[in-house]
Amino acid sequence: MSARIRVTAWNEFRHEQHDQAVKELYPDGIHTAITDFLGTAVDMEVRTATLDQKEHGLTDEVLANTDVLTWWGHMAHGEVNNEIVDKVYKRVIEGMGLIVLHSGHFSKIFRKLMGTTCELKWREIAEKERVWVIEPGHPIVAGLGDYFEIPHAEMYGERFDIPAPETLVFISWFQGGEVFRSGCCYHRGQGKIFYFQPGHESFPIYYQPEIQTVIKNAVRWAAPVNRTKPTFGNYKPLENM
Repeated sequence: MSARIRVTAWNEFRHEQHDQAVKELYPDGIHTAITDFLGTAVDMEVRTATLDQKEHGLTDEVLANTDVLTWWGHMAHGEVNNEIVDKVYKRVIEGMGLIVLHSGHFSKIFRKLMGTTCELKWREIAEKERVWVIEPGHPIVAGLGDYFEIPHAEMYGERFDIPAPETLVFISWFQGGEVFRSGCCYHRGQGKIFYFQPGHESFPIYYQPEIQTVIKNAVRWAAPVNRTKPTFGNYKPLENM
């Protein structure tokens, strides 16, 4: 890993081009909104990649030079090439961190890594969300209090069809009464994965300071550490036999 964490913010970048309300909210795309605040961190260097670029912007060179990949998608999950998904999967197993945001729960890469449908309940009526911190000592929650609130959010509700998180960092309550496992940590191979629910394209959630704090913390948590690559295959005995 380089001295600074190399972050690539991936976004399908479709709503912002075809929906005027979303374009006004995120004129340069959600990916740029994310790199704008990540880029203020002295320990990070950022780049973006989008669906309509060659190889979805995730060429071998880009992936080889990415320590942590953030993923945002919603309306075009099916357009992501399976070959690219396989390459991202391989990089996660090798140690690249992956931060899956909001509707990215239904992306090909997250479902491949989870091995489940990743289905859930949802409702979009701009209701309040209260995000509770349930692991106050975890590095992803550094700088937060017991909870924070999002004034207008899209409801995601249980059952969320995912494997039980290795660490559940956040639970959200919604004004309509539902709860949701909104901050979930996993390991796959040598890679770390964090799923973070807040972040619908129709609301200014990525401009909220608490959301930015969580994503910055998550990038630092998910960044790979320098360690020996595991050895597989036939192995000679250590002792005389």
